[in-house]
Amino acid sequence: MAALCESFTLCGLGPGAGAGAGAGGGLGGGLLALEPGPEPDHVLLTDRGRTATLFKVSDQKPLGCWSVKHRQIITCPVVCNFETHEYVAVHDDKVLRIWKNQDINLDKVFKATLSADVYRIHSLPNGGPVVLFKGGGVRTLDVLLEAPQQEIENIISDEVIKWSEAFMEGQQHVLMFATEKDGDFFVYVQKLKTNSLHKYKLEQQELSKPTGFTAYIKNRIITLLCLYSNDSVYKVQVPLQQNTEDEQQTLPTSLLLNLSVSGSVLKATSFVVLDKDHVAVLGSLAASGDESKECLTIWNTKFQTLQTSKELPLGTSGQLWCYEEKFFFTHGKVLTVMMYKCETASLAAAVGKLKDSQTPDVSSFVDWNTLGDEELVASPESQPSVALKSESKMTLRSKRNTVAKVQPDTLSVGQHLLKLKDVSTTVFEEEVRQMMSKAQIPDFQATIGCVVTALVNRCKTNPKYYPQSLLLQIVQTRDLSYSLCPDLMAVALEKKDVHLLQICLQRFPDIPEEITYACLQVFLSISEACLQRTDVSLESIISYLDTEFDNKEVKTEIVENGFSAELERDICDSKSPEETHVPTDGESCPVGLQKAALLNAVLRSAYSETFILPHLKNLPAQQAVLFLRYLYYLYVKCSEKINTALPGTQSPTINQIMDWMCLLLDAHFTVMVMLPEAKELLSKLHKFVRAQVRFYSELNKIEGSLHELQRLNHQKDCQTYSIEVLELI
Repeated sequence: MAALCESFTLCGLGPGAGAGAGAGGGLGGGLLALEPGPEPDHVLLTDRGRTATLFKVSDQKPLGCWSVKHRQIITCPVVCNFETHEYVAVHDDKVLRIWKNQDINLDKVFKATLSADVYRIHSLPNGGPVVLFKGGGVRTLDVLLEAPQQEIENIISDEVIKWSEAFMEGQQHVLMFATEKDGDFFVYVQKLKTNSLHKYKLEQQELSKPTGFTAYIKNRIITLLCLYSNDSVYKVQVPLQQNTEDEQQTLPTSLLLNLSVSGSVLKATSFVVLDKDHVAVLGSLAASGDESKECLTIWNTKFQTLQTSKELPLGTSGQLWCYEEKFFFTHGKVLTVMMYKCETASLAAAVGKLKDSQTPDVSSFVDWNTLGDEELVASPESQPSVALKSESKMTLRSKRNTVAKVQPDTLSVGQHLLKLKDVSTTVFEEEVRQMMSKAQIPDFQATIGCVVTALVNRCKTNPKYYPQSLLLQIVQTRDLSYSLCPDLMAVALEKKDVHLLQICLQRFPDIPEEITYACLQVFLSISEACLQRTDVSLESIISYLDTEFDNKEVKTEIVENGFSAELERDICDSKSPEETHVPTDGESCPVGLQKAALLNAVLRSAYSETFILPHLKNLPAQQAVLFLRYLYYLYVKCSEKINTALPGTQSPTINQIMDWMCLLLDAHFTVMVMLPEAKELLSKLHKFVRAQVRFYSELNKIEGSLHELQRLNHQKDCQTYSIEVLELI
C-alpha cells in the first residue's frame, strides 16, 4: 500500500515560472530540472535561465548558487560528478563548464567548447558523467575532456530526442533514449563499455502516442514505461542481450494501467516509478461536468488501483521528480517537497482492507467547502482507507448503496466536521475541543491540521468570527507546522493577532521568509499603546528587561567583554570620557516590553539569508532604524556577560543578533548613511565593534600565557594555602 505524507516548501519560484516571488525569492526563470547533489539530502536545481542552486532539503536552505553571464543560458540540467564532487553544466548548447563548491565566479572555472550540441548529461553515483548529444552520439566526460573538439557522430539523422536515462549494469554504463520522427517512436540502447548500439521501434497504439517515458533496470532487462495520450501507461521490456543482428526490431507494448476511476480520467503530465508495483502520476483529474483539478496520485500497477491522491489547488508546472522517498513538484509559487511511503503490494492493501494504524484516514483531509452530502460514506472500518481523498469527490470501490447507518461515535473527522458546518460558534468550538481530546484518532497531526484549516476557512467566510483562544490553544499544545495549515498565519496577519503570530514563529519550523518578514513589519508598525492592551508572552525578555523598565535610571557599565569608557578613551584619546561612553538612551531599550518579546520571536525564527534579504529591502526606513536600535541594544546587552548569552528560555543568541544586524545593514546601508537619526547609531555601533575587536586582539596576545598558567596549575599539587607570583612576559 502507499500513502502521501507531510509536505513543506523548499524554495520560491520566480516570475519566469508564472508564479511570483513565493517564499522569499528563488528560481527566477522557472525550474528546468532537479538532480541529486553530492551528499544525501542535497538536491541540485537548475532554472530555465542562468542559475543552478544546491539545496539541503531537510533544512530548506541553499548551500550554493552559481550563475552564468547575462545573455548566456543553461541549456541542460546541471549535474554532480560523484567521483570528483564537481559540478558539470552546459550553456548555449555546446559550452561546457566544470567547477567545485568553493568556486564563485563561473567565468573563472574550467571551460571547453564542444563540436556538437549537447542534449543532456547523465551522472550516476557509481560512475562518471555521460554526455548525450542531440545527434545521438554518446561520450563519457573523461573521454570528451581529452579532446573537446573531437568529432561527434550523428546517429539519428532527422529524429528528435524526447527522453533519455542512464543506468549502471554491472560495471558499465547503459544509456537509453527515445526519439520521434513523423509520428513514429524509436528506442536506442547504448552500452558504452562495448560501444554497442541497438535501435528498436515502439509498437504504435491506435489514435494515441507517447507523451512521457520512465524506465528502470532489473536482471539485465530494462523495463520502459510509456505514458500515452489515451490516459494509459504501457510497459515495454528491452533486453540488454541482443541475440540477433537485425538492424531494427519492433518492441511490443502491453497495457499496464488505465488512469481512470469512478468515471473520472486523470490527464497525466508526468510520472515516476516508485517500485515494481507503484507509480506516481501528476496530472489533472477531469470528472464529467466538473472543473478539472490538478493532483498527485500513487497507483498500484499490480492490481490496477488508485492508492492515494492529493489535490493541488494552486496548480503545477506538470513536472514531477522523486528522490530519497520524497516527491518534488511546483505548486503555485513554490517548489514543494512531499514525503511518501510505499509497502509491498497485496490484494488487501490494494482494496483498502489492510489494517495499518499508521495509515492516514483520508477523510481527515477534508475541506467542507468542497464536500457534498453524497460524499458521506461509512466509517473507516467499512470503506477503503486508501481511497481518493474527499476533496476529489470520488471513492475507490464505492459502497454508497450498501452503507449501514453510521453510529455517532464512529464518525470520521471529515464527517464530523461536515455535521458542524452550520452549527453555532459556541457548539462548533466545543465539538472541536472534544475532537482534539481524542488521542486515538489515526494520524493525529494531520487531523489537527485539518481542524485548523476548517477554523481558518470559517474565519474567511465570516469576517466577524475569529476564535483566537481556540487557535492559540491548538498551536501551543500541538506539534503543528506552517505547511499543515498555511492560511493560519495569513489570517493572523490580517487580524494583526500578534500573540498568535509570536507563538507560530516560536513553534513552526518551516515558515517561509515572506511570512517572517510580514510578521516583522506588523510588529514594528503596531503602536506601543496598542501592545500594552495585548496579551504577549514575555518569556524571552523578562529576565533582562524587567528591572530596566522598573527603573529607567539604571545604567550598565560594560567592562567584562571589551567595552568601557577607559578603553574608548584609549582608542579615541581626543575625546573626553563623557563623549566616548555610550549615552543613556543607547543603554535603554528603544521599544516596549511587548514589542521586544515579539521581535525576539522573529530573531529566533529559521530563515535563508538569500530569500529574506529581498524582503528586508522593502522595510520602511523608520522601521529599519528602530529595528537596528533594538538589535544594537541586544548586542550591547549580550556583551555585558562573559558568556555573551542573554538569560531566558526564548532569548536570541548573540549569533542570531549579529546575523540580523548584518542582514539589515546589507539591505538598508545607503538609507542608514543618509538618514541623520541613523548616523549617530551607526557611529556608536562602529565604536562598540571596534572596541571589542581590540579587546579580543589583546586577549589573543596573552592566550599562550593563559594556557601555560593553566598547565602549571595542573602540574602542581598546591597545599591548603600558598602564595605564588607569576610573571607574564
